[in-house]
Amino acid sequence: MAIDSFRPLDEKSLVGYIKATPSLASKLGNQFDDLQIKEVGDGNLNFVYIIINSDGSLVVKQALPYIRCIGESWPMTRERAYFEATALKEHGRLCPDHVPEVFHFDRAMSLIGMRYLEPPHIILRKGLIAGIKYPLLAAHISEYMARTLFFTSLLYRTTTEHKQAIAEFCGNVELCRLTEQVVFSDPYKISQYNRWTSPYLDHDAKAVREDNTLKLEIAELKSMFCERAQALIHGDLHTGSIMVTHESTQVIDPEFAFYGPMGFDIGAFIGNLILAFFAQHGHADQENDRKDYEVWILRTIEETWNLFHQKFTALWDEHKDGPGEAYLPAIYNNPDLQLLIKQKYMEDLFHDTLGFGAAKMIRRIVGVAHVEDFESIADAAKRAECERKALNFAKMLMKERRKFHSITEVVSAIHNLEAI
Repeated sequence: MAIDSFRPLDEKSLVGYIKATPSLASKLGNQFDDLQIKEVGDGNLNFVYIIINSDGSLVVKQALPYIRCIGESWPMTRERAYFEATALKEHGRLCPDHVPEVFHFDRAMSLIGMRYLEPPHIILRKGLIAGIKYPLLAAHISEYMARTLFFTSLLYRTTTEHKQAIAEFCGNVELCRLTEQVVFSDPYKISQYNRWTSPYLDHDAKAVREDNTLKLEIAELKSMFCERAQALIHGDLHTGSIMVTHESTQVIDPEFAFYGPMGFDIGAFIGNLILAFFAQHGHADQENDRKDYEVWILRTIEETWNLFHQKFTALWDEHKDGPGEAYLPAIYNNPDLQLLIKQKYMEDLFHDTLGFGAAKMIRRIVGVAHVEDFESIADAAKRAECERKALNFAKMLMKERRKFHSITEVVSAIHNLEAI
């Protein structure tokens, strides 16, 4: 379909667009009489439409030229849709079981048409709030992270291939700058966009802004985020960017994708599970104290890292004589040295994961965009109590992350803080 310029679609104009786009119309059997269209974009940035009829279904996502949750006062490039579509295709190629298929991309309209993840798929964050256990979550998300991160890194690619791939995503600078602002900058200074559960957390927010040690650590993490093009990361891999059933795990919304540090993705997921853990007390009632569910979350955190470590290093072993140029076989040419390299790499990645996870937690408590895990706790005093525990843990984790040598130690520290 030839489009001369961008125009935001509504439900009526969307039908006309689909009719004129064969790759979308065919998913609905080219039938339009019984269409059901629902706008479900409850995120911060985009319009998202679900389109269903008796012959099929699809999702259409359109990027707006501003941040939806703020309004036109905060402009945002529509080009993010290009990077999202490109990342979906690349990650989908590497891990098709856990990434929805892209049917259509229109760069001029900043529009993506993709597979509809039908019920009972729900956003993982909502499932965590409801106390639903997902037995395959750790296995699935570790598979997604291991494959997407390994195969887009120098462990698998030549430096020439890697630099070409980096160059393609360098244009996603506005989304990267947004992350730099809301994750690495705003929570540590006075910002018009910051908010917290006031007055309960007024002192806690001030303490973050006055913690010199914390500022040294966040500066190091920001530097790594901006400078280390380690792999093609999702860039926003929290529990609101994953849809689940008991049998399925699907990663969506990679519009923040770029070549960055692997630990940012792993940390985002684990950090959001830790937030979900600390929120459970606020969702407990007389019928369900949520203690059993807290145990499940902690076990999922532990399994996620351990399975990721296992799968990532297995890929490394499988392709150790492949094209990857990070560690040339002619140099790293004996088993003892290869083991030392792998141990050092994974230990550094583990500490990166903890640091970035802590940063993502802090920004969700005293920054601009909060999480429903806490926001859905109606009692402000109880909400603040949960948030304070999460914030205190995140501050400790960021500053002392190098003292931890296993995910089991991290889980024990979470459990110990919750018991206080």
